[in-house]
Amino acid sequence: MTASQPTAPMTLNAEPPFKNGVAWLAGEASGDFIASLVLPSVAQQSPGLTQFGIGGDKMRAAGLDVWYESRLLSVRGYVEVLGHLPRLLKLRRDLVARLLTVRPDVFVGVDAPDFNLGVEARLRREGIPVVHMVSPSIWAWRPERIQTIRRAVDHMLTIFPFEKAIYDEADIPATYIGHPLANVIPMEPDTQGARARLALPDDGMPVLCVMPGSRAAELKGCAPVFFEAVERLIARSGDVRVVIPTIDEASAQALRETAKQYANMRLHLHVVAGDSHTCIEASDAVLVASGTASLECALYKKPMVVGYKMPGLTGLLMAKKALIPYVSLPNILLGDRVVPEFLQFFCEPDAISYAVERALTDTAARNRLTEAFTEMHKTLCADTGAIAADVIANVAKARHG
Repeated sequence: MTASQPTAPMTLNAEPPFKNGVAWLAGEASGDFIASLVLPSVAQQSPGLTQFGIGGDKMRAAGLDVWYESRLLSVRGYVEVLGHLPRLLKLRRDLVARLLTVRPDVFVGVDAPDFNLGVEARLRREGIPVVHMVSPSIWAWRPERIQTIRRAVDHMLTIFPFEKAIYDEADIPATYIGHPLANVIPMEPDTQGARARLALPDDGMPVLCVMPGSRAAELKGCAPVFFEAVERLIARSGDVRVVIPTIDEASAQALRETAKQYANMRLHLHVVAGDSHTCIEASDAVLVASGTASLECALYKKPMVVGYKMPGLTGLLMAKKALIPYVSLPNILLGDRVVPEFLQFFCEPDAISYAVERALTDTAARNRLTEAFTEMHKTLCADTGAIAADVIANVAKARHG
């Protein structure tokens, strides 16, 4: 997969592009973060602009009038979503009805394709322009979804450089806007500074960051395996300082209780609420559930081991639809298995413990990863907010004449 340069921002006419406001729908924390970087740039396009819809705390702080909280959509997996389906369908009906009454100048769906694409298709049929930010992973699985995207979306904003070519080939307008995290995470991590911020002792003990996920299903599947792997690593190789970030203090307390049953890990355990980036930056290596967190680790140039275990039926369904041999973003972006992956039935403590030991001790491999991750980081940098805002404004103007 080769990188391409971001599409240049489009030129706007003097007339303000927005009259009825911009509607947003971000389905989870990552979408809330990405959208929050674009909201202020969109607001600059039109004085007094109203922006509203589904979002989280970051979007609210950036100026969104939150109709519904994004956490209401935070459900993952074929099987797991069934129990929430009636509630999600009602939310979608209510949202669409409200949007058709307001008729925003443009609707911006952020990630959450299972929910967003249905909303977008309905709004587009009713003449409301649609921009979708963060392409579904059609290059990894479910390639047929591009036909749904064609019907639902006026313009796709991609956050990985290789994705634009896929949409160009399908004759769907698309613009690469860079990955927002690439501009937030420094090109050179300050490991010692991060350790000082976390008040970790400067005693030469290796630091391992453990990130078993934040969703209940992820924690149920990954946390016991990850913690047992750390137990075996310490028993075999000696003390390791373990840092575990959580989303809030309540989660931190629950994790501390769980950790009491792991005698080795709890000896040098530091549970940190709400500061995952500092925990990653402070580490020598990371044991991480697959997802955006693995990309964050790569941007911090950290050796990592990726593990993931989800409910069995969901895992089998997803495996049957997979198109590429990797699941972690560093491997996908670099087109090679640069970090080890232990998935589903192979996500077991013993094998993971040996892989983590190599990640902590193999200096030559660390140096190779640093070089590869630095080049990857450079390809993901762009002025995301400005590029996205120009596209959103021009889509609104083009559809309204």
